[in-house]
Amino acid sequence: MHPTPILQINDIRLGYKHDHRMKVVVDGYTMQVPAGEIVCLLGPSGCGKTTVLRAIAGFEPVYAGQILLDGQVIAEPGRMIEPEHRRIGMMFQDYALFPHLTIAQNVEFGLRRQTQQARRQRVDELLELVRLSDLRDRYPHELSGGQQQRVALVRSLAPSPKLLLLDEAFSNLDTEIRRQLVVEVRSILKHSGISAILVTHNLEEAEAIADHIGTMKDGKLQAWRRMDKTPTEWQSYS
Repeated sequence: MHPTPILQINDIRLGYKHDHRMKVVVDGYTMQVPAGEIVCLLGPSGCGKTTVLRAIAGFEPVYAGQILLDGQVIAEPGRMIEPEHRRIGMMFQDYALFPHLTIAQNVEFGLRRQTQQARRQRVDELLELVRLSDLRDRYPHELSGGQQQRVALVRSLAPSPKLLLLDEAFSNLDTEIRRQLVVEVRSILKHSGISAILVTHNLEEAEAIADHIGTMKDGKLQAWRRMDKTPTEWQSYS
């Protein structure tokens, strides 16, 4: 494990205010993501795992504790770095591709500050990585669900984020396609050296992609497992 994690979450509290009262969704949550590794947050709907992901991305305020990315504080009470300045990529279950742009244009979208030659080279490299170079001029509706999700993946990787967040990214796919894509995504993330957090309720999916699995219940981290350990070797947090 790297001495400095790419992501460190220290005792955070998350929630929302209703009728001048605080409704706590996640409380006392602590977690770290080692650089270059994949963490999966596993748990049922409503356990708080997506709320944690949204806080990391910058879409939810932190009411206590801190979130640090690469050693720098990106969220704490009264301070929040804007999402676009965090160098965090996101991949959703609904692909979120622009229907009016070609596949190549979708991948290129986050590279507007680079030169045209650099953008072209990066797009070529990424489409080759997911074996979609021949489809670069097609539009999203002309692709299968698995192909669209591969495009969504490389679009999120195009700006070279420090961390990639995947929110139930494979849940809309058929079982066989999902199994295949999970293996491919792990391989691509390892090839790219990018750390990632996947939120899912599917244990098979978690075991296939993750280096570490954290189980959540009622807004708290219940247990933690390193995948290079035996299956029964869970560290309890309860």
